[in-house]
Amino acid sequence: MARILVTGSRGTLGIPLVEELKKRKHEVWQCDLQHCRDDNYIRADVSNYRQLGRVFEATSYDYVYHLAAEFGRVNGEEYYDTLWETNVIGTRNILEWQKIKKFRLIFASSSEIYGDKPVKILKEELPMQESIIQHNDYAVTKWVNEIQIMNFEKRFRSQIMRLRLFNAYGPGEHYHRYRSVVCLFCYRALFDLSYQVYEGYHRVFMYIDDFIPTFAAACENFSAGEVYNIGGTEYRSVKELSDIVLKHLGKTDKLIEYLPEDKHNVVNKRPDIEKAKKAFGHNPKIMLEQGVPETIEWMKKIYLK
Repeated sequence: MARILVTGSRGTLGIPLVEELKKRKHEVWQCDLQHCRDDNYIRADVSNYRQLGRVFEATSYDYVYHLAAEFGRVNGEEYYDTLWETNVIGTRNILEWQKIKKFRLIFASSSEIYGDKPVKILKEELPMQESIIQHNDYAVTKWVNEIQIMNFEKRFRSQIMRLRLFNAYGPGEHYHRYRSVVCLFCYRALFDLSYQVYEGYHRVFMYIDDFIPTFAAACENFSAGEVYNIGGTEYRSVKELSDIVLKHLGKTDKLIEYLPEDKHNVVNKRPDIEKAKKAFGHNPKIMLEQGVPETIEWMKKIYLK
């Protein structure tokens, strides 16, 4: 059993990760911005070094999962100051505390770091081999985070592992307009709200129940200095996703605006996940035809009361 801290523990991924780690008999501590009744919870803003002091002086941790971040392309453009403070200053603060406390760090990165590279399969070593331009501030901050991490690994021998997450979705993701594409489509179709579909865009989608066991296994199979793509095997067009949503709800596409291009986003993203399969037993199985209806039915329970 390990003592583990999860930053961003009350987020879409943080909540089920905490539960999974507890099931595996780890002692789990939490840090996030909201108040929480859990005895092992400490409220702190990761961009505030003083507040983090309360978290790291409370006890010693074997592992820290650093999930706390501002998420999303549009959110990052409209709230760029908060984005940079949380993602970049926040991660630097975590790295500074790691120097003092010597815990092992698991960093939640993003597929967005792969930027504009028009390659069929995204391999982990690609950013170190070729110049990449990210399309938006969120993507840039995540790549800055990885550079920060590599610098600390080199300068201070910090023990860090990076996980690049690809389009995790499913129950537990509450709607607002900065959320993931699956969440946006499901909610807006459910309530007969218009949305946009970019034709020709493809993504790999990963249902949350396929993802969380892999995420939790990372600390049990820790390998300092490594980076892993964590994604699904299901490479589908964004239009296909929309069609599945509409079919389950029995609705037409009369409220959808079909567009050819999103200038701030990457057209196609498909990861090589062989490293994660070997290291963590990553084995995504749930297809959109199953995961989307389950997501919609969860939303009905939450929003149609």
